Amino acid sequence: MSTAWQLQDAKNRFSEVVEDALHSGPQTVTRRGEPVVVVVAIDTWRRVVGPVPSLKSFLRSAPLDGIDLSRDSGERADVALP
Repeated sequence: MSTAWQLQDAKNRFSEVVEDALHSGPQTVTRRGEPVVVVVAIDTWRRVVGPVPSLKSFLRSAPLDGIDLSRDSGERADVALP
């Protein structure tokens, strides 16, 4: 069950907001009467967003068909380094 907290109350009672998120479900925080954020348990968050791929697997799955990744084997410019 989601509970709405005014921002000032959520700041002053943050530990309670977290405990309620862990035991009772998502907690909505409002500012000027409008919902602005939701505090959820990490298990709930992970279930919602799903597994996060590693950078390596993300790059390997990139659609590179038709893209020329070869290097130009022509002459290289000499650059003076300071």
